[in-house]
Amino acid sequence: MPSIFSKIISGEIPGYKIAENEEFLAILDINPLAIGHTLVIPKQEIDFIFDLDDDLLSRMIVFSKCVAKKLKKTIECKRIGISVVGLEVPHAHIHLIPINTVSDMNFSKAKINLSEKELLDLQSSIVNA
Repeated sequence: MPSIFSKIISGEIPGYKIAENEEFLAILDINPLAIGHTLVIPKQEIDFIFDLDDDLLSRMIVFSKCVAKKLKKTIECKRIGISVVGLEVPHAHIHLIPINTVSDMNFSKAKINLSEKELLDLQSSIVNA
C-alpha cells in the first residue's frame, strides 16, 4: 500500500511543495513543530533512510541543504535543524526544522496549527526565496 508521501508525490492528495526535482520532493509539514518545518522525501518509496543506496542518500542530503538555505532566508531562526526519526510514516524522510534552541526539535511537544492560508502564504514565501 502506498505511503501518504507516495500519494502526495503522485498528486493523489495535495501537499505544500517547497522544492522538487526528479528524485526528491520537499513539502511543508502540516503538523509542524515550528513555522517552516519541512519534510524532504525521496520519490522512490523506501521505508528506512539507511536502506537508501549511498548515492541516493548523498543526493538527498545535498537536496536538503538547498531547501534548508531557502528556509533560512525565509524564517527567522538561529539554525535549520535536521532530524530523521523514521517511525511516523513508512517512507524515508528528513525533517528540516527552523530552531532557536535544541528543545525546538522535541517531537513530543504540541504541534502548531496553521490555516490553509497560512500554509499557502508560507509556501509562497519559501518558494520565492
